[in-house]
Amino acid sequence: MDLVTHPSAPCLPTGSQPSRATLRWVEECLGRGAEVRLLRPLAGGSAHANHALLVESPSGSPHRLVLRRWARAGARSRGGAGGDPRFADAEFSPEREIAALTLLTGCEVPTPALIAADPAGAYCDAPTLLITQLGGHPPRPAPADLPEYLIQLAAALLSVHGRAGGASMPPYVPYNRLDQRRPPRHALRPALWERAFEIASRPAPDAPSVFIHRDYNPDNTLWSYGRLTGIVDWSDASYGPLAIDIAHMRLHLALRYGSRAADQFVSAFDQVSGGYAHDPYWDLRSVLDLLPEDDTHHIGEATIPLVENYLAAVLSQYT
Repeated sequence: MDLVTHPSAPCLPTGSQPSRATLRWVEECLGRGAEVRLLRPLAGGSAHANHALLVESPSGSPHRLVLRRWARAGARSRGGAGGDPRFADAEFSPEREIAALTLLTGCEVPTPALIAADPAGAYCDAPTLLITQLGGHPPRPAPADLPEYLIQLAAALLSVHGRAGGASMPPYVPYNRLDQRRPPRHALRPALWERAFEIASRPAPDAPSVFIHRDYNPDNTLWSYGRLTGIVDWSDASYGPLAIDIAHMRLHLALRYGSRAADQFVSAFDQVSGGYAHDPYWDLRSVLDLLPEDDTHHIGEATIPLVENYLAAVLSQYT
């Protein structure tokens, strides 16, 4: 679901074909004589141009890989990428994802393995990673067994949060720093947003800090025959409160399947983790992270009623 909209930035389009020089770099990474046989754009994502590749090695062996290019390369300063709030973080970079994929080596949940990197874009048309392609597909619009689906989403986080070395990652920073507090452009209930800003400006509750995905949502998971086969898109990986991963998933589940699914996800995580008490503060933070602190990017008008219904449900937990 596209939660936010923003004008196009003068940069590499997310669906753009890689240059011939980029494909030559891929071939050289696999060894002299390797050849890219197939190239297919992958759907989704506003910050990267992703392509599935079939590369034949000099020995004739096939390699299924993903070419991952930073679509808005060079946007390292606050608000410098057409309003995508992630680009407010100077650490949103190929180096961050390289560090995350390195920490994830050997993780019980399948994650991409790094094959090669050109983080400065010295050989490619943009900063680029070459990673392994995981099996599976994005989740179906309506999972056949929603409770089992939620249990698997919750259980996968245990392996992620348990990775050693998480403190070496950049620290969690909210996308919206609350320097300016404006409701979305098409808000139907501005008072909800004012209340959310007021509560979110309070000190954050205590929460264990671990290695977190930071953008954990259904679209960043892969599935096959009802089983979770991988987690992708580690560009925002951080060291911070594990509650952020819970809250971010809850928001996306609520907008896609309804608030009941969001609540069931917390129950599922409580079950698989052996005990978890979720603080609604982190839900408010996740909703407000949809808003930038400038006016270049906003929640899509059609999505506003869904977001405000979820926000009202979260705020109802405060007296």
